[in-house]
Amino acid sequence: MDIAQTSPAADYPATARTTPTRHLERAHYDRATVHAILDADFVCHMGFVADGLPVVLPTLYARVGERLYIHGSTGSRPLRSATDGLDVCLTVTLLDELVLARSAVHHSVNYRSVVVHGRATRVTDEAELTLALDALVDHAVPGRAADCRPADAKERAKTAVLRLDLAEVSAKVRAQGVGDEPEDMDLAHWAGLIPLDRVIGTPVPDPAVPEGTALPGYLRHLG
Repeated sequence: MDIAQTSPAADYPATARTTPTRHLERAHYDRATVHAILDADFVCHMGFVADGLPVVLPTLYARVGERLYIHGSTGSRPLRSATDGLDVCLTVTLLDELVLARSAVHHSVNYRSVVVHGRATRVTDEAELTLALDALVDHAVPGRAADCRPADAKERAKTAVLRLDLAEVSAKVRAQGVGDEPEDMDLAHWAGLIPLDRVIGTPVPDPAVPEGTALPGYLRHLG
């Protein structure tokens, strides 16, 4: 198992698949931007072809260095198809603002997104599988993997993880105001930005948690 990777270049190489045909100025290939977007969420959408038809599935993921680990079930179609590798296109999108323009055609959203192309492979090495499963839990709630019972042999047999290397990858970002036409600027319609914020609520204990059980330290900032 080779998790550590030698000093990668600052940018991912642009390819035909990662070069947008519109708004080229929104494309980013630097690792700092790509990693920041991937680390800000934990749900991705993975597209692949099954039986000649396109399929897109939402699932959990985690980044470890220059790899993504993607959660799945051993009974799911992508995992059954990934014995020898599965060509996928994985996307992560963060919505930041609604952009309301004076004209309908210029309504938009401010967003940050990442698209990863590559061949996903099934993780079979036991040490790497442990690392991947812990990363999937900790990516959503940092510190949680060490504070819960790890999967036993039966549970691990039902759980599968795909590995997708970050090689052919790009980010796309829109972070700007309204883009109305000059002739529409005097129209009497409100225009502007509506921020979109994801709010993490206060933890709600399961009814079976013993009375007096303290909220874990990694959750206290939410209490």
